[in-house]
Amino acid sequence: MLGTDRIAECPEDVGVDSTKVEALFERAAREVEAGLLPSAQLAIARDGRIAARRTFGRASFEGSDAEATDETLYTIFSCTKAITSAAAWLLLQEGAFSLDDLVTDHVPGFGENGKGDIRVEQLFLHTAGFPSAPFRPPEFLDREKRRARFASWRLNWEPGSRFEYHPSSSMYVIADIIESTSGMTFGDFVQARVARPLGLSNFFCGVPTAEQGRIADLALAGEEMTDAEYEALGMKRPPVTEVTPEAIMGFNQPAFRAAGIPGGGGTASASDLALFYQGLLHDADGGEHAPGLWKPETMADALRVRTGDLIDPLFGKRVNRGLGIVIAGDSDRTFRSFGHTNTEQAFGHAGAGGQIAWADPGTGLSFSYCTNGFDQHAIRMARRGIGLSSRAADCAL
Repeated sequence: MLGTDRIAECPEDVGVDSTKVEALFERAAREVEAGLLPSAQLAIARDGRIAARRTFGRASFEGSDAEATDETLYTIFSCTKAITSAAAWLLLQEGAFSLDDLVTDHVPGFGENGKGDIRVEQLFLHTAGFPSAPFRPPEFLDREKRRARFASWRLNWEPGSRFEYHPSSSMYVIADIIESTSGMTFGDFVQARVARPLGLSNFFCGVPTAEQGRIADLALAGEEMTDAEYEALGMKRPPVTEVTPEAIMGFNQPAFRAAGIPGGGGTASASDLALFYQGLLHDADGGEHAPGLWKPETMADALRVRTGDLIDPLFGKRVNRGLGIVIAGDSDRTFRSFGHTNTEQAFGHAGAGGQIAWADPGTGLSFSYCTNGFDQHAIRMARRGIGLSSRAADCAL
Protein backbone atom coordinates (compact mmCIF):
# COMPACT_ATOMS: atom_id res chain seq x y z
CA MET A 1 0.00 0.00 0.00
CA LEU A 2 1.33 3.45 -0.90
CA GLY A 3 2.07 5.84 1.91
CA THR A 4 0.22 9.13 2.00
CA ASP A 5 3.48 10.93 1.22
CA ARG A 6 3.44 9.32 -2.25
CA ILE A 7 -0.04 10.64 -3.11
CA ALA A 8 -0.76 14.34 -3.67
CA GLU A 9 -3.71 15.79 -1.76
CA CYS A 10 -4.97 17.22 -5.02
CA PRO A 11 -3.62 17.09 -8.59
CA GLU A 12 -2.74 20.78 -8.61
CA ASP A 13 -0.24 20.19 -5.77
CA VAL A 14 2.02 18.54 -8.35
CA GLY A 15 1.10 20.74 -11.28
CA VAL A 16 -1.67 18.60 -12.77
CA ASP A 17 -5.03 19.93 -13.96
CA SER A 18 -7.83 18.22 -12.02
CA THR A 19 -10.44 19.10 -14.65
CA LYS A 20 -8.44 17.33 -17.35
CA VAL A 21 -7.85 14.39 -15.01
CA GLU A 22 -11.61 13.98 -14.63
CA ALA A 23 -11.95 13.87 -18.43
CA LEU A 24 -9.26 11.18 -18.47
CA PHE A 25 -11.12 9.17 -15.84
CA GLU A 26 -14.38 9.54 -17.75
CA ARG A 27 -12.75 8.05 -20.85
CA ALA A 28 -11.29 5.16 -18.86
CA ALA A 29 -14.65 4.37 -17.26
CA ARG A 30 -16.54 4.29 -20.56
CA GLU A 31 -15.91 0.70 -21.64
CA VAL A 32 -16.13 -0.68 -18.11
CA GLU A 33 -19.55 0.91 -17.68
CA ALA A 34 -20.58 -0.40 -21.11
CA GLY A 35 -19.69 -3.94 -20.04
CA LEU A 36 -16.86 -4.51 -22.50
CA LEU A 37 -14.04 -4.52 -19.91
CA PRO A 38 -14.57 -6.02 -16.44
CA SER A 39 -12.25 -3.54 -14.70
CA ALA A 40 -9.63 -0.89 -15.35
CA GLN A 41 -7.15 0.98 -13.17
CA LEU A 42 -5.12 4.07 -14.02
CA ALA A 43 -2.75 6.54 -12.38
CA ILE A 44 -1.04 9.76 -13.37
CA ALA A 45 2.03 11.03 -11.52
CA ARG A 46 4.30 14.07 -11.42
CA ASP A 47 7.09 15.36 -9.14
CA GLY A 48 7.56 11.88 -7.69
CA ARG A 49 3.98 11.57 -6.42
CA ILE A 50 0.67 10.21 -7.64
CA ALA A 51 -1.42 13.16 -8.83
CA ALA A 52 -4.58 11.07 -9.19
CA ARG A 53 -5.63 7.45 -9.54
CA ARG A 54 -8.88 5.59 -10.04
CA THR A 55 -10.14 2.01 -10.38
CA PHE A 56 -13.37 0.99 -12.10
CA GLY A 57 -15.37 -2.22 -12.18
CA ARG A 58 -15.20 -5.66 -10.71
CA ALA A 59 -12.94 -8.65 -11.30
CA SER A 60 -12.57 -12.30 -10.56
CA PHE A 61 -9.86 -13.06 -8.00
CA GLU A 62 -8.87 -16.73 -8.14
CA GLY A 63 -12.44 -17.37 -9.23
CA SER A 64 -14.20 -15.16 -6.65
CA ASP A 65 -15.96 -12.00 -7.84
CA ALA A 66 -15.18 -8.76 -6.02
CA GLU A 67 -14.86 -5.03 -6.58
CA ALA A 68 -11.50 -3.95 -7.99
CA THR A 69 -9.65 -1.41 -5.83
CA ASP A 70 -6.59 0.80 -6.12
CA GLU A 71 -4.59 -2.05 -4.52
CA THR A 72 -5.66 -4.62 -7.12
CA LEU A 73 -2.75 -6.10 -9.08
CA TYR A 74 -2.82 -6.47 -12.86
CA THR A 75 -0.79 -8.50 -15.34
CA ILE A 76 0.99 -5.82 -17.38
CA PHE A 77 2.28 -7.98 -20.25
CA SER A 78 4.95 -6.24 -22.36
CA CYS A 79 5.06 -3.19 -20.09
CA THR A 80 7.36 -5.61 -18.24
CA LYS A 81 10.04 -5.09 -20.90
CA ALA A 82 10.81 -1.64 -19.50
CA ILE A 83 11.25 -3.13 -16.01
CA THR A 84 13.55 -5.89 -17.26
CA SER A 85 15.53 -3.35 -19.27
CA ALA A 86 15.84 -0.88 -16.39
CA ALA A 87 17.09 -3.68 -14.13
CA ALA A 88 19.73 -4.50 -16.73
CA TRP A 89 20.76 -0.83 -16.97
CA LEU A 90 21.86 -1.01 -13.31
CA LEU A 91 24.30 -3.81 -14.13
CA LEU A 92 25.48 -2.07 -17.30
CA GLN A 93 26.40 1.05 -15.32
CA GLU A 94 28.30 -1.13 -12.83
CA GLY A 95 30.29 -2.76 -15.64
CA ALA A 96 28.92 -6.26 -15.00
CA PHE A 97 28.50 -6.67 -18.74
CA SER A 98 28.54 -4.47 -21.83
CA LEU A 99 26.28 -4.01 -24.82
CA ASP A 100 29.08 -5.12 -27.13
CA ASP A 101 29.52 -8.45 -25.33
CA LEU A 102 28.57 -11.61 -27.15
CA VAL A 103 25.58 -13.27 -25.51
CA THR A 104 27.69 -16.42 -25.30
CA ASP A 105 30.05 -14.57 -22.93
CA HIS A 106 27.34 -14.84 -20.28
CA VAL A 107 24.96 -17.63 -21.38
CA PRO A 108 26.72 -20.96 -22.02
CA GLY A 109 25.32 -22.92 -24.94
CA PHE A 110 23.39 -20.01 -26.39
CA GLY A 111 25.50 -19.91 -29.56
CA GLU A 112 24.20 -23.21 -30.94
CA ASN A 113 22.52 -23.19 -34.39
CA GLY A 114 24.44 -20.17 -35.67
CA LYS A 115 23.64 -17.76 -32.83
CA GLY A 116 27.24 -17.26 -31.69
CA ASP A 117 27.63 -13.73 -33.13
CA ILE A 118 24.59 -12.17 -31.42
CA ARG A 119 25.52 -9.26 -29.19
CA VAL A 120 23.76 -8.10 -26.04
CA GLU A 121 22.57 -4.80 -27.55
CA GLN A 122 20.64 -6.69 -30.24
CA LEU A 123 18.55 -8.38 -27.54
CA PHE A 124 17.24 -4.99 -26.40
CA LEU A 125 16.58 -3.71 -29.93
CA HIS A 126 14.61 -6.67 -31.35
CA THR A 127 17.28 -7.15 -34.00
CA ALA A 128 18.63 -10.46 -32.64
CA GLY A 129 17.00 -12.61 -35.33
CA PHE A 130 14.85 -15.05 -33.35
CA PRO A 131 11.48 -13.29 -32.84
CA SER A 132 9.38 -16.44 -32.81
CA ALA A 133 11.66 -18.70 -30.77
CA PRO A 134 9.47 -21.00 -28.64
CA PHE A 135 9.50 -21.13 -24.86
CA ARG A 136 7.27 -22.58 -22.14
CA PRO A 137 6.90 -19.83 -19.50
CA PRO A 138 7.06 -22.09 -16.40
CA GLU A 139 10.50 -23.30 -17.59
CA PHE A 140 11.96 -19.86 -16.95
CA LEU A 141 12.65 -20.59 -13.28
CA ASP A 142 14.71 -23.70 -14.15
CA ARG A 143 18.08 -22.48 -15.46
CA GLU A 144 19.03 -25.86 -16.95
CA LYS A 145 15.78 -26.16 -18.92
CA ARG A 146 15.91 -22.49 -19.88
CA ARG A 147 19.40 -22.74 -21.35
CA ALA A 148 18.60 -25.97 -23.13
CA ARG A 149 15.71 -24.14 -24.78
CA PHE A 150 18.01 -21.26 -25.76
CA ALA A 151 20.46 -23.69 -27.34
CA SER A 152 17.69 -25.23 -29.46
CA TRP A 153 16.57 -21.91 -30.96
CA ARG A 154 17.27 -21.20 -34.62
CA LEU A 155 17.58 -17.90 -36.45
CA ASN A 156 14.81 -16.50 -38.65
CA TRP A 157 17.18 -13.97 -40.25
CA GLU A 158 20.70 -12.58 -39.86
CA PRO A 159 21.13 -10.76 -36.52
CA GLY A 160 21.31 -6.98 -36.92
CA SER A 161 19.91 -6.98 -40.45
CA ARG A 162 16.36 -5.92 -39.59
CA PHE A 163 13.84 -5.17 -36.87
CA GLU A 164 11.10 -7.62 -35.95
CA TYR A 165 9.42 -7.48 -32.56
CA HIS A 166 10.47 -10.33 -30.26
CA PRO A 167 7.38 -10.78 -28.02
CA SER A 168 9.27 -12.63 -25.30
CA SER A 169 12.36 -14.51 -26.52
CA SER A 170 15.07 -11.85 -26.25
CA MET A 171 13.95 -10.69 -22.80
CA TYR A 172 14.32 -14.23 -21.46
CA VAL A 173 17.97 -14.01 -22.47
CA ILE A 174 18.45 -10.55 -20.91
CA ALA A 175 17.01 -11.89 -17.65
CA ASP A 176 19.42 -14.82 -17.79
CA ILE A 177 22.31 -12.35 -18.17
CA ILE A 178 20.99 -10.40 -15.16
CA GLU A 179 21.07 -13.60 -13.14
CA SER A 180 24.50 -14.75 -14.31
CA THR A 181 26.12 -11.36 -13.63
CA SER A 182 24.34 -10.49 -10.36
CA GLY A 183 24.17 -13.88 -8.65
CA MET A 184 20.48 -13.30 -7.88
CA THR A 185 17.33 -14.65 -9.49
CA PHE A 186 15.69 -12.21 -11.87
CA GLY A 187 12.62 -11.73 -9.67
CA ASP A 188 14.73 -11.17 -6.55
CA PHE A 189 16.94 -8.68 -8.39
CA VAL A 190 13.93 -6.62 -9.47
CA GLN A 191 12.63 -6.58 -5.90
CA ALA A 192 15.98 -5.79 -4.25
CA ARG A 193 17.40 -3.31 -6.75
CA VAL A 194 14.30 -1.64 -8.24
CA ALA A 195 11.02 -2.16 -6.37
CA ARG A 196 12.16 -1.74 -2.76
CA PRO A 197 14.50 1.22 -3.36
CA LEU A 198 11.63 2.98 -5.16
CA GLY A 199 9.18 2.13 -2.38
CA LEU A 200 6.98 0.00 -4.63
CA SER A 201 5.13 -2.77 -2.78
CA ASN A 202 2.69 -3.57 -5.62
CA PHE A 203 5.33 -4.29 -8.25
CA PHE A 204 6.56 -7.80 -9.11
CA CYS A 205 8.35 -9.91 -11.67
CA GLY A 206 7.16 -13.16 -10.15
CA VAL A 207 4.33 -12.92 -7.64
CA PRO A 208 4.65 -14.90 -4.40
CA THR A 209 1.81 -17.36 -3.84
CA ALA A 210 0.55 -15.38 -0.85
CA GLU A 211 0.04 -12.28 -3.05
CA GLN A 212 -1.57 -13.98 -6.05
CA GLY A 213 -5.09 -13.62 -4.65
CA ARG A 214 -4.82 -9.87 -5.30
CA ILE A 215 -4.35 -10.31 -9.07
CA ALA A 216 -7.37 -9.60 -11.25
CA ASP A 217 -8.07 -12.70 -13.33
CA LEU A 218 -7.84 -12.09 -17.05
CA ALA A 219 -10.90 -12.33 -19.27
CA LEU A 220 -11.17 -12.08 -23.05
CA ALA A 221 -13.13 -9.04 -24.25
CA GLY A 222 -14.81 -8.47 -27.58
CA GLU A 223 -14.13 -10.33 -30.83
CA GLU A 224 -11.14 -10.43 -33.13
CA MET A 225 -11.38 -8.26 -36.23
CA THR A 226 -12.41 -9.98 -39.45
CA ASP A 227 -10.40 -9.89 -42.67
CA ALA A 228 -13.09 -7.61 -44.13
CA GLU A 229 -12.67 -5.13 -41.27
CA TYR A 230 -8.93 -5.00 -41.85
CA GLU A 231 -9.43 -4.57 -45.60
CA ALA A 232 -11.89 -1.70 -45.05
CA LEU A 233 -9.12 0.11 -43.18
CA GLY A 234 -6.57 -0.62 -45.90
CA MET A 235 -4.69 -3.00 -43.61
CA LYS A 236 -3.61 -6.61 -43.71
CA ARG A 237 -4.25 -8.95 -40.81
CA PRO A 238 -1.10 -8.99 -38.61
CA PRO A 239 0.86 -12.25 -38.65
CA VAL A 240 0.07 -14.75 -35.92
CA THR A 241 2.50 -14.56 -33.00
CA GLU A 242 2.78 -16.31 -29.65
CA VAL A 243 0.36 -13.73 -28.19
CA THR A 244 -2.78 -15.82 -28.72
CA PRO A 245 -5.95 -15.83 -26.59
CA GLU A 246 -4.93 -19.24 -25.23
CA ALA A 247 -1.50 -17.96 -24.23
CA ILE A 248 -2.98 -14.86 -22.60
CA MET A 249 -5.39 -16.89 -20.47
CA GLY A 250 -2.43 -18.95 -19.28
CA PHE A 251 -1.50 -15.98 -17.10
CA ASN A 252 -4.36 -16.91 -14.79
CA GLN A 253 -2.33 -19.96 -13.78
CA PRO A 254 -0.26 -19.78 -10.58
CA ALA A 255 2.87 -21.11 -12.34
CA PHE A 256 2.77 -18.31 -14.93
CA ARG A 257 2.25 -15.67 -12.25
CA ALA A 258 5.14 -17.02 -10.18
CA ALA A 259 7.51 -17.19 -13.17
CA GLY A 260 7.70 -13.42 -13.66
CA ILE A 261 8.22 -13.78 -17.40
CA PRO A 262 10.67 -10.96 -18.26
CA GLY A 263 9.13 -10.08 -21.62
CA GLY A 264 5.52 -9.98 -20.51
CA GLY A 265 4.70 -11.47 -17.11
CA GLY A 266 5.17 -8.58 -14.70
CA THR A 267 2.44 -7.68 -12.22
CA ALA A 268 1.76 -4.27 -10.73
CA SER A 269 -0.78 -1.70 -9.70
CA ALA A 270 -1.15 1.31 -11.99
CA SER A 271 0.12 3.57 -9.18
CA ASP A 272 3.34 1.61 -8.70
CA LEU A 273 3.90 1.46 -12.45
CA ALA A 274 3.49 5.23 -12.76
CA LEU A 275 5.89 5.78 -9.84
CA PHE A 276 8.44 3.42 -11.40
CA TYR A 277 8.48 5.76 -14.40
CA GLN A 278 8.81 8.76 -12.10
CA GLY A 279 11.99 7.13 -10.80
CA LEU A 280 13.36 6.81 -14.34
CA LEU A 281 12.26 10.31 -15.25
CA HIS A 282 13.92 12.06 -12.34
CA ASP A 283 17.12 10.04 -12.49
CA ALA A 284 17.28 11.08 -16.15
CA ASP A 285 17.05 14.78 -15.31
CA GLY A 286 18.91 14.58 -12.00
CA GLY A 287 16.17 16.61 -10.31
CA GLU A 288 15.25 16.87 -6.65
CA HIS A 289 13.05 13.77 -6.85
CA ALA A 290 15.81 11.60 -8.36
CA PRO A 291 16.04 8.28 -6.49
CA GLY A 292 19.67 7.89 -7.48
CA LEU A 293 19.43 4.33 -8.82
CA TRP A 294 20.33 5.16 -12.41
CA LYS A 295 22.99 7.72 -13.17
CA PRO A 296 21.88 10.52 -15.54
CA GLU A 297 24.44 9.32 -18.08
CA THR A 298 23.00 5.78 -17.85
CA MET A 299 19.54 7.13 -18.56
CA ALA A 300 20.77 9.28 -21.42
CA ASP A 301 22.36 6.22 -22.99
CA ALA A 302 19.26 4.09 -22.45
CA LEU A 303 16.94 6.72 -23.95
CA ARG A 304 19.02 7.32 -27.05
CA VAL A 305 17.35 6.04 -30.23
CA ARG A 306 19.60 3.22 -31.45
CA THR A 307 17.61 1.77 -34.34
CA GLY A 308 18.29 4.43 -36.98
CA ASP A 309 16.00 4.07 -39.97
CA LEU A 310 14.91 0.50 -39.24
CA ILE A 311 11.23 0.04 -40.08
CA ASP A 312 8.53 -1.87 -38.23
CA PRO A 313 7.23 -4.29 -40.88
CA LEU A 314 3.75 -4.22 -39.34
CA PHE A 315 3.20 -0.45 -39.60
CA GLY A 316 5.80 0.63 -42.12
CA LYS A 317 7.07 3.24 -39.62
CA ARG A 318 10.43 3.86 -37.95
CA VAL A 319 10.67 1.85 -34.76
CA ASN A 320 12.50 4.46 -32.61
CA ARG A 321 13.86 2.02 -30.05
CA GLY A 322 16.07 2.91 -27.13
CA LEU A 323 17.59 0.30 -24.87
CA GLY A 324 14.55 -1.94 -24.39
CA ILE A 325 12.04 0.91 -24.49
CA VAL A 326 10.21 2.89 -27.19
CA ILE A 327 10.76 6.62 -27.82
CA ALA A 328 7.76 8.69 -29.02
CA GLY A 329 9.85 10.68 -31.50
CA ASP A 330 8.21 12.21 -34.56
CA SER A 331 4.60 12.78 -35.58
CA ASP A 332 4.15 9.01 -36.02
CA ARG A 333 4.30 8.59 -32.25
CA THR A 334 0.76 7.18 -32.03
CA PHE A 335 1.99 4.14 -33.96
CA ARG A 336 4.33 3.60 -31.00
CA SER A 337 1.50 3.59 -28.40
CA PHE A 338 1.79 7.23 -27.34
CA GLY A 339 -0.82 9.99 -27.57
CA HIS A 340 -1.03 12.90 -29.97
CA THR A 341 -0.13 15.29 -27.12
CA ASN A 342 2.96 13.49 -25.85
CA THR A 343 6.22 15.29 -26.54
CA GLU A 344 8.87 13.75 -28.78
CA GLN A 345 10.93 12.78 -25.71
CA ALA A 346 8.27 10.54 -24.15
CA PHE A 347 9.38 6.95 -23.55
CA GLY A 348 7.84 3.73 -22.33
CA HIS A 349 6.42 0.39 -23.39
CA ALA A 350 2.84 -0.75 -23.93
CA GLY A 351 1.46 -4.20 -23.15
CA ALA A 352 -0.85 -6.67 -24.87
CA GLY A 353 -4.58 -6.18 -24.52
CA GLY A 354 -4.29 -2.43 -23.94
CA GLN A 355 -1.88 -1.89 -21.05
CA ILE A 356 -0.17 1.54 -21.11
CA ALA A 357 2.93 2.88 -19.34
CA TRP A 358 5.07 5.91 -20.20
CA ALA A 359 6.93 8.93 -18.89
CA ASP A 360 7.26 12.27 -20.65
CA PRO A 361 10.35 14.39 -19.88
CA GLY A 362 8.71 17.31 -21.66
CA THR A 363 6.00 17.62 -19.00
CA GLY A 364 7.28 15.56 -16.08
CA LEU A 365 4.20 13.34 -16.27
CA SER A 366 4.06 9.56 -16.09
CA PHE A 367 0.94 7.57 -16.84
CA SER A 368 -0.20 3.97 -16.55
CA TYR A 369 -3.40 2.13 -17.41
CA CYS A 370 -4.14 -1.50 -16.61
CA THR A 371 -7.11 -3.71 -17.40
CA ASN A 372 -7.88 -7.38 -16.93
CA GLY A 373 -10.10 -7.34 -20.03
CA PHE A 374 -7.95 -8.50 -22.93
CA ASP A 375 -9.54 -6.67 -25.86
CA GLN A 376 -9.28 -8.85 -28.96
CA HIS A 377 -10.38 -6.03 -31.32
CA ALA A 378 -7.02 -4.52 -32.30
CA ILE A 379 -8.24 -1.18 -33.66
CA ARG A 380 -10.60 -0.46 -30.79
CA MET A 381 -7.80 -1.26 -28.35
CA ALA A 382 -5.39 1.04 -30.21
CA ARG A 383 -7.91 3.89 -30.33
CA ARG A 384 -8.54 3.53 -26.61
CA GLY A 385 -4.82 3.72 -25.91
CA ILE A 386 -4.35 6.81 -28.08
CA GLY A 387 -7.36 8.47 -26.49
CA LEU A 388 -6.22 7.77 -22.94
CA SER A 389 -2.60 8.75 -23.58
CA SER A 390 -3.61 11.93 -25.42
CA ARG A 391 -5.78 13.00 -22.49
CA ALA A 392 -3.16 12.05 -19.90
CA ALA A 393 -0.30 13.80 -21.69
CA ASP A 394 -2.33 17.01 -21.73
CA CYS A 395 -2.89 17.07 -17.93
CA ALA A 396 0.12 19.14 -16.90
CA LEU A 397 -0.72 22.68 -15.86
